[in-house]
Amino acid sequence: MTVGEMLARMTSTEVTEWMAYERIAGPLGPARADVQAAIVAATVANANRGKKGRRFHLRDFIPKWDRRARQSWQQQLAVVEQLNAAFGGADLRKGVDDGDPVPAPGAPRRRRIWRRPGRRPGDR
Repeated sequence: MTVGEMLARMTSTEVTEWMAYERIAGPLGPARADVQAAIVAATVANANRGKKGRRFHLRDFIPKWDRRARQSWQQQLAVVEQLNAAFGGADLRKGVDDGDPVPAPGAPRRRRIWRRPGRRPGDR
């Protein structure tokens, strides 16, 4: 069921009651399921460990989702450059295709005045 379908079927009061229940009872869904599975896994592991084996804790069995090493700005820039090249983008730091350089951030911009050929600024 999508969120839109759920909101179409439930009243505002019912959604509010579920939100209050989740605040009291803890998270619903995958986060809670991970904790429940970790309890079972830790219990089984502790029941089957040797007398001299170390005791297992819940944190040993809870998955660490989306925990990657922090990237430096150089690594992040390299990823952006790769994505830009993969999608056919232009690297505007080196100037655009017509050869005009891109102004530095904060620098005053030059205003181009486009004129029709053969006309002067005062002509109408």
